[in-house]
Amino acid sequence: MIEPLLLIGLIVAIFVGYNIGGATTGPAFGPAVGADVITKTAAAAFMSVFFFVGAFTIGREVVDTLSEGLIDPGVFTLETSITVLFFIGFALFIGNFFGVPASTSMTTVGAIGGLGYASGTLNWAQLGEIVTWWLVAPLIGFWVCGVIGRYFYPRINAWINIQRSDNELFIIDTSGRIPRVGISDEATRRELVGAIIVILIGCLMAFSSGTSNIANAIAPLVGSGDLEMNAGIIIGSVAVGIGAFTIGRRTMETLGNDITHLPLTAAIVIATVSSFIVVALSALGIPASFVVIATMGIVGLGWGRATRTVGVREGMRGEKEATVSVGALSADEEGEELPDIGEEEPEDIPSAGDLFDPATTGRVILLQNLVPAISTIGAYLVFQFVPVFGF
Repeated sequence: MIEPLLLIGLIVAIFVGYNIGGATTGPAFGPAVGADVITKTAAAAFMSVFFFVGAFTIGREVVDTLSEGLIDPGVFTLETSITVLFFIGFALFIGNFFGVPASTSMTTVGAIGGLGYASGTLNWAQLGEIVTWWLVAPLIGFWVCGVIGRYFYPRINAWINIQRSDNELFIIDTSGRIPRVGISDEATRRELVGAIIVILIGCLMAFSSGTSNIANAIAPLVGSGDLEMNAGIIIGSVAVGIGAFTIGRRTMETLGNDITHLPLTAAIVIATVSSFIVVALSALGIPASFVVIATMGIVGLGWGRATRTVGVREGMRGEKEATVSVGALSADEEGEELPDIGEEEPEDIPSAGDLFDPATTGRVILLQNLVPAISTIGAYLVFQFVPVFGF
């Protein structure tokens, strides 16, 4: 029979996993959902499967690192583990409630860091290295996508010529016992190629999330010795799947539709840039915050696309208002001639706000920084001033 305190710990760990599913499904599959490539239900299913694969194969290594690297592992007791998990889950829930996916890695490191600072066992050198990359990586994602959006996006779009039509790409046959997925006869080859690419990249991001984020749900309990590794991975992955199918719908909506309207080409650009940055950080041994990287990539691409029609000198002098060139941002026909940057456009051109929503962007950035702060400060105050922990 499970002792009551451990049962509470498992419930809190499941709650954390649930919120991880909500927070990470949006960055992984928001572009694909926003481009109408797959449904939110299909995205949640892909997220659940590939998260588990990543967690079961590589994730166990990250669990060991997170439970021993930032602080002295002896500090992890069942009581402190439950408290850390509580602040992780509570902070992530705030972000998910407002439809903004927050970084699980930043939130978890913040809570563990609060414990380490209160107990005097925090490894400042390792924390400094991680935080430095967390600041640099989103800026890289923003500027890479911004440059692509302003200078290269139209040519990429004309080259691959991937535009979503009103036709269904896939048909699901539910007449038998096992549903079967087929390709619609009306789908074009280019649409299918683009759809497969963006889905595969989303699966790669889901796999990457499993390798790093499973530790955020179970590392404290594994570190305290109260939960076996394989059992923890299964429990955490199931909780992530539930979160992907429920609250993850809101974060997919935010990243897929609210910040900037993403055609399929843009979805591929965002997913590709974010995946490369995450893989590079993982190779360096840094817990990657792909939530923030993908979000800033979307913001950067939307900003770059919105400034397409204004030359650098015109923009600096304030001689021309930023508008969106329909011809420059889409290539309805293969080989279409593209207008130059700053070229005069027709009067019916939509405004920059049609591609870039500053209000939504500000809300996302604010909450993505507020959520880890809540986790860090809350954990520190409790461990420092509640007598039961004795720090």
